[in-house]
Amino acid sequence: MTSSLVFGTTGFLMAAYAVIANDSAQTLGTFISSNKESAWWKKWLVMSTILVATLTYAWLAGDVAHGRLNSIPLPETFHWYHTLAPLLLLMLTRFGIPVSTTILTLSVFSSKFVLQKILLKSAVGYGLAAVIAYCLWFLITKFLNEASEVPKSHEKGWRAAQWLATGFLWHQWLAHDIANVAVYLPRGTGLDTEMFVGFLILLVAGLARLFYTHGGKIQEIVQSKSGTAYVRSATIVDFVYALILLYFKQYNDIPMSTTWVFVGLLCGRELAIYRKFNKDKQLTEVFPMLAADFLKMSLGLALSIVLVFIVANI
Repeated sequence: MTSSLVFGTTGFLMAAYAVIANDSAQTLGTFISSNKESAWWKKWLVMSTILVATLTYAWLAGDVAHGRLNSIPLPETFHWYHTLAPLLLLMLTRFGIPVSTTILTLSVFSSKFVLQKILLKSAVGYGLAAVIAYCLWFLITKFLNEASEVPKSHEKGWRAAQWLATGFLWHQWLAHDIANVAVYLPRGTGLDTEMFVGFLILLVAGLARLFYTHGGKIQEIVQSKSGTAYVRSATIVDFVYALILLYFKQYNDIPMSTTWVFVGLLCGRELAIYRKFNKDKQLTEVFPMLAADFLKMSLGLALSIVLVFIVANI
């Protein structure tokens, strides 16, 4: 077994685990928070079905990464530094820090020019998500308090809507972030059947662990936000998040950080809700929580820059 195969396989396995435990936990976080009464295996079965269907369709179409790796070729040889990013992700996930797996993982595979495009698209995604969320929830809070109890006659409808919204979001997220694992795999038709099936089994197993542990450490950042445990709030958040990801998916094939979009969305939403229901308090009271989220996100960016510097000087 060559060193390239060892480094490539190790990086792939760690990246697969980290992407499920970190990024997907953010995507499915509101769904997990607001469906605690549902058995974990039911949620796992539905989301695993969507995962298998989404990736199988993309694989049969010739690109499991949905075009996100068009500008990032497969290295001729894997080196030790290709395992650094997923190793750091595992450590950060252990402490519940929601960093961008896209920026951190793809930084060691991308040219400086492509990395700049990834950072720019991610920054635009953060800002756009924050503005959209603030404006939307500023309007929503004029007519609705999401924390208020959903009428019994409407509860089943909102529950069904949430499963649909989360399924739509999960599909869109996979189209963006599966590239963070597929970057270690052969491109296009080079990914044979045996390797693809093994890929699916690994992801489905990781997803089972995520639901069994109710989101793990990353779930704490979702639970800290207003009303994310309510089915109505979770449905609206997931649907808006999915629409923003759909827009950027159609915009171009450059990868982007869905974590930055997610944090921007929660930031704008939290500011709008706080302004509406805490008029007698200073906005500075909510800033520490939002600043902490931003600093955690920035940590991934700083580590990415360090990795790029290390690789450039080898």
